[in-house]
Amino acid sequence: MVHALKEEFKERQIVMVSKDINMRLKAKALGLSAEDYLHDHVLDDSDLLYDGVRPLPADFWSQHGKKMESWQQGGTTFYRVHGPLCAQFNVNEFVFTEGETPLYAQVKEVAANTAVLATLRDYSHNKNNVWGITARNREQNFALNLLMNPNCDFVSLLGQAGTGKTLLALASALTQTLETKLYNEIIITRATVPVGDEIGFLPGTEEEKMAPWMGALEDNLEVLHLGSTNHSALGSSEVTRSSTMELIRSKIKIKSISFMRGRTFLNKFLIIDEAQNLTPKQMKTMVTRAGPGTKIVCLGNIAQIDTPYLTEGSSGLTYVVDRFKGWPHSGHITLQRGERSRLADYANEAL
Repeated sequence: MVHALKEEFKERQIVMVSKDINMRLKAKALGLSAEDYLHDHVLDDSDLLYDGVRPLPADFWSQHGKKMESWQQGGTTFYRVHGPLCAQFNVNEFVFTEGETPLYAQVKEVAANTAVLATLRDYSHNKNNVWGITARNREQNFALNLLMNPNCDFVSLLGQAGTGKTLLALASALTQTLETKLYNEIIITRATVPVGDEIGFLPGTEEEKMAPWMGALEDNLEVLHLGSTNHSALGSSEVTRSSTMELIRSKIKIKSISFMRGRTFLNKFLIIDEAQNLTPKQMKTMVTRAGPGTKIVCLGNIAQIDTPYLTEGSSGLTYVVDRFKGWPHSGHITLQRGERSRLADYANEAL
């Protein structure tokens, strides 16, 4: 049809617009102009995506610390700084500087050339462990400060395979559900997009059908179960470990995205895994399920999109990271360093 239009209206430019890359390749092979559908792209370049972390320049204190005010509240130290860089900060963004006077802080308020910074809880120290897990790098510590903050209703974590996204989210969910009782249940869901060929229909209930997609959950539960054997609240006997695993499983529900329309979650810790495979409309459907007291955590890697009609710029995960930027009750971190194994780290770089 496009070829016929081109022949009929030779004086006009005819362009085929399609999200199907195979269709665009066929069109170009026939000498036709073809473009991707760009209206749903949040960003033209994924490198411009907000990463939630801002390194401060070496002269930050000399430029912004002249009229600085500081105070303590609830074990946290706050700094009110003044300077030109403050206008570029986003609320809940993490800032850091190394050197003689290092600082690791989170932006709490921004007003013109003034910003309020708050010091962080150090989750790399074993005394602040989260279900036996401690932060292994700077970004993981930032992520745990978001995940463990009850005032942060929406958290998004990006990162390549092995950076600890699922482990950190699950550890913080278990701690706040079973220990502090802040949430009454953990709900885990993900887009059921296969990496290879389809394996056909799956028998059983909704949770049984979702089980093959939840291998990451089982792997991380095994790590957390091993780490919890020395947990002060649990003990270490075989009977205790077995009963603890049963208690953990009773608090975790696996749900399919297909049946989320119309639901409302009250006091739930909702984890959306592999969120890069959701469209912006699917992501909106999921996030608007949140009722009072619910926290939503989106996990994903936009470099591993398996849905054929989504790109890094049009993914639902990119969409929410960009739209929630700066909202006082949300936060985002892009995890940079892999902690799975030296083999996984090398594979991410070399392959």
